[in-house]
Amino acid sequence: MLLRKWVLCCTIICCSFFTSAQTNLSKTEQKIIAAIDATMVSTQQLLIESVNINSGTMNIAGVKKVGALYQKEFEAMGFTCEWIAMPDSVKRAGHLVATRKGKKGKRLFLIGHLDTVFEPDMPTNPYRLLNDSTATGQGLNDMKGGDVMVIASLKALHSLGLLKDVSITVYFTGDEENAGHPRQVTRGDFIERAQQSDIALGFETAVGLYTVATARRGASGWVLEVEGKQGHSSGVFANGGYGAIYEAVRIINEFRMQLSTQEFLTFNPGLFAGGAEVNYNAEQQQASIQGKTNIIAPKTVVNGDLRFISETQKETAREKMKAIVNNNNLKGTSATIRFTDGIPAMSPKPANDSLVQQLSAISIAMGLDNVQAGNPGSRGAGDISYIASYVACLDGLGASGRGAHAPGETINLKEYPLLIKRAALFIYRLTR
Repeated sequence: MLLRKWVLCCTIICCSFFTSAQTNLSKTEQKIIAAIDATMVSTQQLLIESVNINSGTMNIAGVKKVGALYQKEFEAMGFTCEWIAMPDSVKRAGHLVATRKGKKGKRLFLIGHLDTVFEPDMPTNPYRLLNDSTATGQGLNDMKGGDVMVIASLKALHSLGLLKDVSITVYFTGDEENAGHPRQVTRGDFIERAQQSDIALGFETAVGLYTVATARRGASGWVLEVEGKQGHSSGVFANGGYGAIYEAVRIINEFRMQLSTQEFLTFNPGLFAGGAEVNYNAEQQQASIQGKTNIIAPKTVVNGDLRFISETQKETAREKMKAIVNNNNLKGTSATIRFTDGIPAMSPKPANDSLVQQLSAISIAMGLDNVQAGNPGSRGAGDISYIASYVACLDGLGASGRGAHAPGETINLKEYPLLIKRAALFIYRLTR
């Protein structure tokens, strides 16, 4: 009953938007809007079914099950589907790829992901309607809502014969939330296929109706290891030196003092372990420690991330961090830092801005407001960043809501149909 009420409510809202804007859309575009309305119940059912499948990144069977569910939808539209399997050593499920090849319009690369942050051993939160405008469920807006948006948009175009002779690759990765290593393996095929496209559209969580992402910060890691001279605490600061913990604190604070004012640059120490004995597991990012208050700590390990808007900003920050680590070590200590690459930055560029303008024109034609680029510092890294240097990109086109990665994650059901319709019209215009 609530599902029917939700669909009726959305239909009334959408009709109020489009009544005055119909003349701004072509007859074909009006048919696309109508086709999406006609399938809204099945769209919602697909969303519910996929959300209720646990597909935490490490739940390989669950990720594959969601992939199989979506694969049926793509095959019914005439897409050729492949499952890109990962080696057993990677410990990831793999990726779903659906393709159509043609010669009309721009070659599109549509991005989603099958996995969520919610693993099977975490408290469950199945799909539930909270009211006529909000639902909750694990991975609902990050990003199964976006995945279903892609399918619903393409189904509307397919029903009208508008996918004939177009070139579209849909790539749903299975480990976006915790990408496997090495990245050359887990993202190699992803990058290669994207390079054969003109435009990449990412359907990660939307920030409302009117904000999209033309840039996203990259993410990398660092590990600081500090050694000190173990001894009795009565000798600290003097013959015993300062110990590893004091030196690690000095270094981290210098990072903050010298680098924290740069726009879009952040660095976060997420693990800080020091004591008489420290055992650090880099793969699992865990540490076990032992120490006593009367022992000067001989070992400290700090693990953190580094986020940046460009490769230049990343490299400049790394050099400054190295200089801090190697300069003026406290008495009796030494330190080293090593860096690991993660996801590159999706740096701003004019081609991305042009896509915003095109999307905004569609939004206005629909009777909505104009669309603008959001602040890159407000978003984390994403799969689209791996290919941002090769093609024009736009992200944040997915479902809107709140609380992504949190137990009470929600979706805005009133905005959802509007976002689907705008995405469908965007895909349509780009492929003419």
